[in-house]
Amino acid sequence: NGIRAATAGDVPAIIALLEKDKLPLVGLKEYVATALVAQRNGRIVGCAAVEIHGTAGLLRSVAVDASRRGEGLGHQLTQAALDLARARGVTTVYLLTTTAAAFFPRFGFREIARDDVDPAVQRSVEFTTACPADAVTMRAALGP
Repeated sequence: NGIRAATAGDVPAIIALLEKDKLPLVGLKEYVATALVAQRNGRIVGCAAVEIHGTAGLLRSVAVDASRRGEGLGHQLTQAALDLARARGVTTVYLLTTTAAAFFPRFGFREIARDDVDPAVQRSVEFTTACPADAVTMRAALGP
């Protein structure tokens, strides 16, 4: 039980979580190395990932099984993903959301214009094809 790095064997469970929450699957195989999963009783019940683009990162795929919501897993997964990004040299993290804009300010995220996103992140598949144009764009600076 706890949060750990995702493995290729976790991909089917991650896909199931993302599909339930209608989150993009595109690029999943490319970022599994920087994905995390929450496990309870041997079952994956949550996930989060960060795409690394130099010193910029894109937080994505934060999902928790409906039966485990309210336990703080989303908070733990988000914090762990931000810690992973920081450990990899990321100084600024972005995200796109259509449903959870109220969840992320507690981690230092603030809404920004989509054009203000680091160009390397703007070229990611999540930005170019996966998320709708009306998604809220947010940014957070990671301290040392």
